[in-house]
Amino acid sequence: MLCIYHESTDPYFNVATDEYILKHLQEDCFMLWRNDNAIIVGKFQNTLSEINYDYVKANNIAVVRRISGGGAVYHDLGNLNFSFTQTGEDSSLTDFEKFTRPIVEVIRQLGADARFAGKNDLMIDGKKIAGNAAHIHKNKILHHGCLLFSSEMRNVSQALRINPVKYIDKAHKSVPKRVTNISEHIKKPVTVEQFAELLMNHVLELYSDSRLYKFTEADIHAIQKLRDEKYATLEWNYGKSPDYNFKKAVRTNGGLLEMNLEVKKGKIEKAKIFGDFFSEKGIDEIEDALTNINHEENEIRKVLSRFNIQQHFSNITIEDLIGAIF
Repeated sequence: MLCIYHESTDPYFNVATDEYILKHLQEDCFMLWRNDNAIIVGKFQNTLSEINYDYVKANNIAVVRRISGGGAVYHDLGNLNFSFTQTGEDSSLTDFEKFTRPIVEVIRQLGADARFAGKNDLMIDGKKIAGNAAHIHKNKILHHGCLLFSSEMRNVSQALRINPVKYIDKAHKSVPKRVTNISEHIKKPVTVEQFAELLMNHVLELYSDSRLYKFTEADIHAIQKLRDEKYATLEWNYGKSPDYNFKKAVRTNGGLLEMNLEVKKGKIEKAKIFGDFFSEKGIDEIEDALTNINHEENEIRKVLSRFNIQQHFSNITIEDLIGAIF
């Protein structure tokens, strides 16, 4: 087994790395990595319905879709992420408890009563410390998880706090649970870096065929290409969302403004605007201009900037309209 700890904290690169070790490294792998501030959404989720858009934008938080299912999770440098890839032919490939056992053992060695619970969670004292997800490619599995070690809990709650009435869709929704940091429960204080070292050493001892591995220049070049062409793209992170209807009402100086959108494959197929505002030229042109474009702020700003908004919405600004669209 190849054991990898790489130093990148770029969320787009790191999520691409997961796909790379699954599909391009022949040997089984164990990998530890950390992300700078990011929300990682499940493959089948509606991205915009999982994030607090205003908070994410204001705090420059990356949003990346992974190849595995499950719910959205917040990453920061206080999290430690782990990935296993393994080749096999039987149902044990999807055994979440088997893959998380080394993590549980290390946390218990540090004095905390960690346990596997439910379908795919790790818990301490009834609070979640990690969620896990998996993706099978041919006869190989990628199993990965996010360990809350010393994460900033305020950011976790703020970044993932969304308005559930804005979106109507059939996408898998994240289920909020009570969470806690591992560092608050262990008896001997250690840093996240020291925790990573303990975990890596434990895995190296557990697997007789394990050895440390550093990515080659060819590996890094291939991962960077995958990052740039897939994981850093609007199409992958937002356009792959299931179809949804969006509705949001905001108060403005010009009155109530309510936006209704039908979105398919990330593009607005229909836009209807309601409210008690006044309009000199009507709003049909604006509704038409919003159709067949991506539900994405920069593109929408570009479209709206072509109009004298005051002629269509008295005492309402482009910022008001953007606020109603996200």
